[in-house]
Amino acid sequence: MVGPYRLPARERARLDALAAKRERCYARYGLRATVERTASGRPVVTPADTAGPADHGATGCEDGRLNTPTPTERKALAALSDLARPCLHQAGLELGGRPFVTFDPSGKDPLGGGYLAAKSAGPGTKEAARTAQRCLTTARRTQLEPYAAPVAELFLGIGDQNPARFDMSPANKAKVVGAAGLVLAVTVAVTAVVAVRLVRPLRALTLAAQQPPELHARVPVTTRDETGILAEAFNGLSERRERLQAQRKAMVSDIAHELRSPLTNIRGWLEVVRDGVVDPDPALLDSLHEEALVLQRIIDDLQDLAAADAGTLRLHREPLHAGDLLDQVAAAHRVAADAAGVVLRTRADGAWLDADPVRMRQVLGNLVSNALRHTPAGGTVTLGARRDGAHAVLTVTDTGTGIAAGDLPHVYERFWRAEKSRSRRTGGSGLGLPIVRHLVVAHGGTAEVASEPGTGAVFTLRLPAVPPPGDDR
Repeated sequence: MVGPYRLPARERARLDALAAKRERCYARYGLRATVERTASGRPVVTPADTAGPADHGATGCEDGRLNTPTPTERKALAALSDLARPCLHQAGLELGGRPFVTFDPSGKDPLGGGYLAAKSAGPGTKEAARTAQRCLTTARRTQLEPYAAPVAELFLGIGDQNPARFDMSPANKAKVVGAAGLVLAVTVAVTAVVAVRLVRPLRALTLAAQQPPELHARVPVTTRDETGILAEAFNGLSERRERLQAQRKAMVSDIAHELRSPLTNIRGWLEVVRDGVVDPDPALLDSLHEEALVLQRIIDDLQDLAAADAGTLRLHREPLHAGDLLDQVAAAHRVAADAAGVVLRTRADGAWLDADPVRMRQVLGNLVSNALRHTPAGGTVTLGARRDGAHAVLTVTDTGTGIAAGDLPHVYERFWRAEKSRSRRTGGSGLGLPIVRHLVVAHGGTAEVASEPGTGAVFTLRLPAVPPPGDDR
């Protein structure tokens, strides 16, 4: 503890200069020294060697100015003298002057400040010295007392007092009961409000789920918690149900339309033959046979789609050379291509795939028929096959009219045709491309299409490739 002995900045700077001067003086005589600083800020130069300054001839460096008390210290020592004088007088000792302060390098200062108060009088008896030191120590404690924290006192127990009993007046009991009742009422009210807010969305979901399926009810999404996520999932389910129902209705209408046209033709011609209006000549029989084939193709396509949807479509896989497959499909459509004035080409490398040859001819046949139908005379339809890593890529490229960008996402939908008039001249039943996609997916592949109006279209089938038979790679 420093108390009134704390040096201001000006006095500290002056003492630091004197300490540095003494340290440099020691260094000139080859004596190493260190500068220590007390808690009050006073620097003390201490030789680091065991030999003192006198052994090095450096006594001239100790001019005494560094150990002279500063004005702040003299003021504090004057107060210390006044406090110690009564004790010394009672012990029969007279101070005879004012004490001076020095630094205690041993660290044995009883108050831990690094100071040692001494008197410039001559030596006395040891008992007198101990008495004087005791008086100075007591005076110094008194001097530093205003700077020390108050003593903390800890009391354990209550002595001989009787413990107070818990006793409440009727008024205080009424206050406690009222406060408890108020807290309980507020808790019940808050719980009821929170419960209503939590249950309201669930009631809305229950009410929407109880509505007739054809209404496709929705619920408002008012929160982003678990209830809100459940409401969004319910709305998404309702939207999917509505979309599936619309597709189902459209499919039934399309099937009825596709079956009605050939049946109407067959019925009409049979009625006029029955009435004797026309004779059943070979041309008429060929026309009726053609309409029956149309019906048969539609029914076969629907059966294939139903089997694919149910997962019962059977495939008879075998190693299949892509080039041979393309040649077979091209040969089957060569006559139709020549009749339409379209050049039919094939381009294949040594790619092999494990597939059902009948189903793959059906897939490529649907794509080639579609390409021939939309390619004008003088155009080209090219069948290609190549190996791309672990896949065999089959392509059908035409130079026809192409497909609009808005129609590309719908080309694989059932009964969808860009020609809304459903003309037999420009389009089929709308089941060929859906069958292509389902058969390719059943083989573990994918079907894609890319096109720009006026430049033709490219249908790409990507199927798992296999090494040639007899190749162990």
